[in-house]
Amino acid sequence: MATYDFLFDGAGLRDWCDTGKTGDGPVSMADLLAKTGVSEEQTAWNLPFPSLDELNEACGSIAQSRDLTKGVENSFLAAKDALRFVLDPITQPLSWLLESTLSVFEATPWWIMFPLLMIVVYFASKSVRLVIFVTACLLFLAFVDHYDHAMQTLAIIFVCALLCVLFGVPIGIAMSRSNRLQRMTIPVLDMLQTLPPFVYLIPLIFLFSVTEPKLYGIAIILYAIVPVIRLTDLGIRLVDKDVIEAADSFGMTDRQKLFGVQIPLALPNIMAGINQTIMMSLAMVVIASLVSAPGLGVLVLRGIRNLELGVGLVSGLGIVLLAIILDRVTKSALDRVNAAQKH
Repeated sequence: MATYDFLFDGAGLRDWCDTGKTGDGPVSMADLLAKTGVSEEQTAWNLPFPSLDELNEACGSIAQSRDLTKGVENSFLAAKDALRFVLDPITQPLSWLLESTLSVFEATPWWIMFPLLMIVVYFASKSVRLVIFVTACLLFLAFVDHYDHAMQTLAIIFVCALLCVLFGVPIGIAMSRSNRLQRMTIPVLDMLQTLPPFVYLIPLIFLFSVTEPKLYGIAIILYAIVPVIRLTDLGIRLVDKDVIEAADSFGMTDRQKLFGVQIPLALPNIMAGINQTIMMSLAMVVIASLVSAPGLGVLVLRGIRNLELGVGLVSGLGIVLLAIILDRVTKSALDRVNAAQKH
């Protein structure tokens, strides 16, 4: 006898419930104990929650949880072709951009890439010590034959972080100018920020081929775009109202106020958002190695799969060094922006 038989018997639904019983479902532990003559006494202490599976035992017309998940899967597969028809043309440029950037980073000789990266670091930070530190890290990665994988990781971060900024900053600006848009967007951002990274990959694997770079590119962008949107919105909203009133008194248009007053004053917050976006892109690149994303994450995955401790630790150290480089460079640029505003 099922635990919740009394609910359906009392409601007079026994005939309806019996029509849904197939008799070929999995046998529960309670049924096995009943067949062997051992009955499990039901008390308030061990009363099971009335879940779908528990209710199905008492009423076969109620679907089981596996029927629910199967229904979700079938619905997604039914809409798969239509989604691909719409999304493929839109996302194909992302694949081309990732492939071309990876080709450029891989084809550029190390003796050209090193000076270029040193120049970029110096102009971003104006710190010779940081340039020396970044060069030492890159030399170490090259010395342990991880240079190519590190460049692949940097190429993916460059593309995805750039797209996050190009899309995220305008969205944040639009949110700051419309309370209604902010209320509509925040739940979406909350969902993107709280979903586990692996969850991003599940629908994308069904939509796109594993060999397509846009699969991991979309996952990285969705995961990393949230900070730059939030902090752009926050930074513009935190601009002093007196400054806005002064701009109005000078007869500035909305465009002039945005580009001449609000964005410059919100730049520290925007730069902090860019820093977090870059770091989250790096974190997602490692996870995206599960779906053919190249880079140091491939070596980490290889160390896990083959139980190669040395490969996993050394490649993990390479990821840490890249994270330190990106964090130090972006924070140095942020410090320069803050110092310029104080003067």
